[in-house]
Amino acid sequence: MRGWFVFLLALLCTGPVAKGETASGQLLYAQHCAGCHGTDRLGGTGPALLPQNLKRLKPEKAARIIHSGAAATQMPAFDQTLSDSDIASLVALIYTPLDRVPEWEMEQIIGSHVAPGPESDIGGRPVYSADPLNLFVVVESGDHHATILDGDTFEPIHRFKTRFALHGGPKFSNDGRYVYFASRDGWVTKYDLYKLQVLAEVRAGINTRNLAVSGDGRYVMVANYLPHTLVLLDAADLRPISVIQVSDLRGNTSRVSAVYDASPRQSFIAALKDLKEVWEIPYSDDPPYYGPVHDYRVEGPIGEAAKFQVRRIRLDDYLDDFFFDLRYDNLIGAARNAKNGQVVNLIVGRKIADIDLSSMPHLGSGITWRRNGVTLMATPHLHESAISIIDTGSWKKVARIETLGPGFFMRSHANSRH
Repeated sequence: MRGWFVFLLALLCTGPVAKGETASGQLLYAQHCAGCHGTDRLGGTGPALLPQNLKRLKPEKAARIIHSGAAATQMPAFDQTLSDSDIASLVALIYTPLDRVPEWEMEQIIGSHVAPGPESDIGGRPVYSADPLNLFVVVESGDHHATILDGDTFEPIHRFKTRFALHGGPKFSNDGRYVYFASRDGWVTKYDLYKLQVLAEVRAGINTRNLAVSGDGRYVMVANYLPHTLVLLDAADLRPISVIQVSDLRGNTSRVSAVYDASPRQSFIAALKDLKEVWEIPYSDDPPYYGPVHDYRVEGPIGEAAKFQVRRIRLDDYLDDFFFDLRYDNLIGAARNAKNGQVVNLIVGRKIADIDLSSMPHLGSGITWRRNGVTLMATPHLHESAISIIDTGSWKKVARIETLGPGFFMRSHANSRH
């Protein structure tokens, strides 16, 4: 009887049951993993163990980590405790999705908020001699660290441990002093590049895509895959202001593919993975005119964020990623399963053109420049060894540059001819 009691207790402690989970996997998880990774696999002192959070980790490597542990972490080796079949059961469990969208609400976000560093000295100076406006922040995905490099000498200034699996690229404050990180596990970190210390952290989601910092430096918006939310934070200390549930007018929810700051428009722009909509959320105290008022719908009441309204721009297709023209009048986007890109004019709030873009263009990392009086845009492709060049006046492809392999990022500089 005692064995059955332990088994039933383990089932009760594992939280939501995932499709295809085996009883042995649940029991083993409750006994050996729940203390660090959470009874519901949503994370604790250890990272969340959900397939969405483990995309960079192959099942074979996960098995090796369970067997032998992970260096420079608190993850122990279980080779003396678990059999190969036990480890296989655990791997099958953690790569099985839950049967419902997990919740991570305001109360939980507030409970995760920490401010380990002292308040910044506003008039302070960097603790190093390098130019603070010429630094590189290098994210090391292999062992979850970041290194600050002197941009003149490329010498390391400081190296520090980050949250598990940073994602979406670091974002900077306007003055260049602060940098904000987002991890796949939903942790947002504010780091002081003058004092080389963490100022605040908060867990804004369970599986996070990226974050954006408002052009006025007051807000941070976080885009989540899990749960289906956008989370608004105070940029000063990462205190949560609002949780915006992402759904259409019929209540269908959606993952958020990405959120970006459209500084000239004083708004955040969000792409939705599962709805044919783009959302524009103004953050200015006196926002400019964005289009017909019936495109707005208040997501509230949301306390301090009561002024924040969602403008829904309906589309012909889904958007996973997008890019803006120089004036931020047009949004150029593409879905991962689409054959064409689409141009959405943010002034009139509708699609105005299709673009010949295939093979998963990585538009969020594209570039623009002026050439012979014409503004051109270039984007790499994730599944094709080429770069596409687009005329942003006619929205036609004007060139294709063959490369030695698929591309991910492009960068340029006003003083460079390349």
